[in-house]
Amino acid sequence: MNNIRLLLKYFAPYKWSAVRSICYNILGGLFSLMTFSLVAPFLKILFSDFGDAVRPAGQFSLTVESLQAYLRFYLAEFVSIHGKAGALALVVFVVIGASFFKNAFIFLSNNSMAYIRACTVRDLRQKLYDKFTRLSVSYFTDARKGDVMTRISNDVQEIEISVVASLTMMFRDPLTIVMFVVYLFAVNYQLTLFAMLLLPLSGWFIGRTGKSLRSTSFEGQASLGKLLTIVDETLTGLRIVKVFNAEDKMKRLFRAANERYSKIFKRVARKHLLASPLSEFLSTIVVMILLYAGGKMVLGGKGLMSPEMLIAYIVVFSQIIPPAKSITSAWFSIQKGMASIERIDEILKAEEKITEKAGAISKPSFEHSIEFRDVWYAYNSEPVLKDINLTINKGETVAIVGRSGAGKSTLADLLPRLIDVDRGAVMIDGIDVRDIKQKDLRHLMGIVSQTPILFNAPFRENIAFGLNSIDMQKVEEAARIANAHEFIMDTESGYDSLVGESGNKLSGGQRQRVSIARAIMTNPPLLILDEATSALDTESERLVQDAILKLMESRTSLVIAHRLSTIQRADKIVVLDEGRIVETGRHEELIAKPDGFYKKLYSYQS
Repeated sequence: MNNIRLLLKYFAPYKWSAVRSICYNILGGLFSLMTFSLVAPFLKILFSDFGDAVRPAGQFSLTVESLQAYLRFYLAEFVSIHGKAGALALVVFVVIGASFFKNAFIFLSNNSMAYIRACTVRDLRQKLYDKFTRLSVSYFTDARKGDVMTRISNDVQEIEISVVASLTMMFRDPLTIVMFVVYLFAVNYQLTLFAMLLLPLSGWFIGRTGKSLRSTSFEGQASLGKLLTIVDETLTGLRIVKVFNAEDKMKRLFRAANERYSKIFKRVARKHLLASPLSEFLSTIVVMILLYAGGKMVLGGKGLMSPEMLIAYIVVFSQIIPPAKSITSAWFSIQKGMASIERIDEILKAEEKITEKAGAISKPSFEHSIEFRDVWYAYNSEPVLKDINLTINKGETVAIVGRSGAGKSTLADLLPRLIDVDRGAVMIDGIDVRDIKQKDLRHLMGIVSQTPILFNAPFRENIAFGLNSIDMQKVEEAARIANAHEFIMDTESGYDSLVGESGNKLSGGQRQRVSIARAIMTNPPLLILDEATSALDTESERLVQDAILKLMESRTSLVIAHRLSTIQRADKIVVLDEGRIVETGRHEELIAKPDGFYKKLYSYQS
């Protein structure tokens, strides 16, 4: 029920479309009822001689007896004037007209619901995507990419097919059933009460059968997520798979995951396909019991029901079966789609660890210093940074060095708030970064990561990424500084050439130079370079390193370095080991320490 309320919340902006749909359904149901209620007059025309039927109908009142009396009177009048053939023609034309209006209103209702379906699914996907962009980087460290992709694609599609489409039937069919049941009560309340006792029993049985469908569907969607994760890992690491002759291993992994998903899918399909035949069989039992009970009333001869009214009653009751079957199928579909709603809700309810405070401070410029004050950070309860105290003054170039896993990249991620400290604070000009507006904070920084990340867009859009407008003169200037202009101009369309998915049309060095040009383009006062030259060849590294040194002359730079030869000119070198600062100083000072940690690292590389 909570999940249905969650879905109805997304319907809220389109409530008037839903109201229109309900109104159209009511009108369609009335014309549908008119169509089938004319069965009794049709039969009466065929099998009655109307010899004693032409009697005054008496004073009109809103009762079934009065309505039947007036109908008999006017029908007899019409037969006496136009004959039975004329009366049959009249009934036929009325039924055709009623059918036309019934189907016209059904179309209008379905059209309104189609609009709601399309908009609801669109909004749901948008909310998921917006949530992805708000979640911290650490969330996706644990989440499998394939599973995340399954939620925004297959799970949302499952909701559209199984739940939203089923709610269309849930809006329409109950109204039809209610109107038909009211008519049946008016015709014979004893028989209808008996039917109302039988229907809940069959509904209870159907509900019991569909209960396990929800959990099986949840298991199936999770299994599909694992399947897509294997596909993603294979495509991403295809070169490694081939080089290490791991094709057979990956095939075995995929075959096992594929087989598991196939088994779960077959279980889900069996339970889902059971809905229609099961409901039809139970409905047939109910109809035959009613036919037997109504037949006894007719044969009893007490005037409880005439033969033509029994046939009309059964015809109208039989028209309750299709919407009842639709509701049953919708119930099964909703149970199947509930698993997807739960999986999407897990994402939408995920904790947003990096949030902007109410009343956050605007910080358009960097004036004095950056300070890491008593900083601690842990990942999965394992401390990665421990009691970090570090000050970076404006204009300084500070290099962070240490062994792999020492916490260098984690330290850099704290500045733009890709992650937040567990204890302590990171300060810019004496203001905690958590108190600064996120856009202002990140606008102060240009970041070049160790692994260059590009988007499947032209060079100019990658270099000017995040900017509202593209100044081609500045784009080219940034590319020249990063030593990227020449190879860009060598491509077929120059700056309009696509770089490919993740920049796969470029070499590693070219990707990194475009990434450096992107950082230069924003002209930030703070630079974070996470081993920015590691993917460059020797010549490009020298040229780009010179350009970066010139760029850093008027900026504050935090440089994460693995190759110590690239940071010898840094104003300050900070050495990390197991999350702690073990040494700080200039290259000459640290290299002079007899048993220093930095000297040991430098000697390994020398």
